[in-house]
Amino acid sequence: MKRDWDRRHCARKGHITYAPTEPELRARLHVGTAVGEAWRCLRCGDFALGEPSGSGKAEDAPYVPRGKALRDLFILRFLAVERLVRGVFIVLVAWAVWKFSNSQTSVQQLFNDNLTLFKPIADHFHYDLNHSSVVDTIQKTFAYKHNTLVITAVALLAYALIEIVEAFGLWAAKRWAEYLTVVATAAFLPLEVYELTHKVSGFKIATLTLNVLAVLYILLAKRLFGLRGGAKAFEAERHGASLLEVETAAHAASLKSAPANVHQTVPLDRVAPQGNAAETGPSAIVE
Repeated sequence: MKRDWDRRHCARKGHITYAPTEPELRARLHVGTAVGEAWRCLRCGDFALGEPSGSGKAEDAPYVPRGKALRDLFILRFLAVERLVRGVFIVLVAWAVWKFSNSQTSVQQLFNDNLTLFKPIADHFHYDLNHSSVVDTIQKTFAYKHNTLVITAVALLAYALIEIVEAFGLWAAKRWAEYLTVVATAAFLPLEVYELTHKVSGFKIATLTLNVLAVLYILLAKRLFGLRGGAKAFEAERHGASLLEVETAAHAASLKSAPANVHQTVPLDRVAPQGNAAETGPSAIVE
């Protein structure tokens, strides 16, 4: 059975209804029932009992993601959560590097003391600490200059901020955030490929795959940099998905084939109770 994401989303967030000032469209989106008036939801198409969420000209109706647009929004928010988690983690790493730069000598002394204590245990398990790649890597970090560590911490913090800004922008479905995500992610792809040439791991492969898929998806689905018609085609597709505009087209077609003043009736199983999560007026994007 095919899942109806529009109705599923309305069940969680509530219906979004709108009363256009144009009499013809108003009549097509409104119906009277035995229990009161009902307005057609712009997302799922069901009629919801109660007052409309907003009203005004049809061209000022809120954009309500539905169908493919709703699935696209879900994917963007998945990427937003991934960016936010990564950004917070990098902030913690930057803080650790900065703390280490201010107490490098004491940390080195503590590491050497503990290394001496663990040497008998390592010898018991036939593990050579003197030739351990992990120990060598840690020892090399102690040779870094204080200024180098500070610059590294600042660079990590700047990268983390970019990730966090991407996260909030993608969550709000902002077009500038989509551009930023594509440019920033694509810029680091060569570095990720270079790291794989030195050491292959499942985590690195998964990260590279996710970033490549994210870049390709946003480029094509959001028509960035002029692809597939660019921003103009994207806006036409987005607004063309609005149920209110579908009603406009349907009304124009009905004028040619149906007699005027035909009363529209709706079965009660298409009438849904109005949720409390509805907005009080039109806005740019309504969930």
